[in-house]
Amino acid sequence: MTVEQQPNVILQVKDLVKHFPITRGIIIQRQVGAVHAVDGVTFDVFKGETLGLVGESGCGKSTTGRTILQLYRPTSGEVIFEGKDLVRMKGEELRKTRQRMQMIFQDPYASLNPRMTVGEIIGEPLIIHNTHKGKEVEERVEHLLELVGLNPAFANRYPHEFSGGQRQRIGVARALALQPSLIVCDEPISALDVSIQAQVVNLLEDLQREFNLTYLFIAHDLSMVKHISNRVAVMYLGIIVELAPRKDLYADPLHPYTQALLSAVPIPDPNIEEKRRRIILKGDVPSPVNPPSGCRFRTRCPLAAEICAQEKPAFREVKPGHYVACHMV
Repeated sequence: MTVEQQPNVILQVKDLVKHFPITRGIIIQRQVGAVHAVDGVTFDVFKGETLGLVGESGCGKSTTGRTILQLYRPTSGEVIFEGKDLVRMKGEELRKTRQRMQMIFQDPYASLNPRMTVGEIIGEPLIIHNTHKGKEVEERVEHLLELVGLNPAFANRYPHEFSGGQRQRIGVARALALQPSLIVCDEPISALDVSIQAQVVNLLEDLQREFNLTYLFIAHDLSMVKHISNRVAVMYLGIIVELAPRKDLYADPLHPYTQALLSAVPIPDPNIEEKRRRIILKGDVPSPVNPPSGCRFRTRCPLAAEICAQEKPAFREVKPGHYVACHMV
């Protein structure tokens, strides 16, 4: 099904919901609850941009990325990619569309098959989608290895022979194999040494400029997101609480949760750092099995009022391009 879409928008996510059922019983299983991993997420991604998706561990960032790519089928909502609703797709139609969207996984050790050579790992998408045959596959693999800064002669080696940074470059090469337009980067640098992180991020930026790629960059490192992203979405307990252009979000965060997150990012200037006030949030993140009524953040929010418990705040535009879900803004 084709849906009308803005010309410069490559991906529209509308009210995306993903609940994981909790069941009991050995022989006859019955559902007794659900984990509200993603609970009504809405945003657009523009062609050629990097949208950063940030938040605490367990807030639903990775689940959002996997549900967009239909690795998890959503409970409800729409995912419109290049004018087509992925949620309604099945079988061969979805398989063909998957060529245009790929994923770089978080763990470069677990995401590569140890029984396959690097050449087989990178060449597998080309064979599955029948885009290259015989010698063409080898040539394409060698070209991809060169693109990500690895020696083409490494094609016959196995993943255990490479460092973490090199493995992640192999993952990037695999994601590029079918020339996608959208790549979901699921914390691609969090498992790497700090010295290697910048190299991988610079590689991603170079590839984006060369091939006009669009990234959904999932991370919890706010300083790295500031460096690579054009816009940033802040997620808390399954919902997006703020979405804004990078400069606006870092200069003037409006949601209390965003303010608390940014207050924890160190600034390499002792004079500014000394004057800053660190916002310490009280309590723990509530369980996604039984999230709070009204505003999800109200149990830890220093500004919470009675309306926050009774009414869910609307995700609204308060400044051009700056969206926030908070009664107090």
